Amino acid sequence: MKKASYSGKLKQDLIKALGERRETLRKLRFGSTGSKARNVKGAGSTRKDIARIMTELNSSTPSTKLRTSKLTTSK
Repeated sequence: MKKASYSGKLKQDLIKALGERRETLRKLRFGSTGSKARNVKGAGSTRKDIARIMTELNSSTPSTKLRTSKLTTSK
């Protein structure tokens, strides 16, 4: 999935999709210990999906920015 497909979704849906992707990645890692991997790029694309979902979750929450006060410098 592309990042555009994750934008605009509810937070609960994103958390559910994140759990599903993490479970898929876990199965890919531990399921292929004794056999050849069928889809070599599967783990990489799953990690990228996880990163996209987490980016969308972090961007949707209000960030707490520090307020910087004006500093006066002496010459």
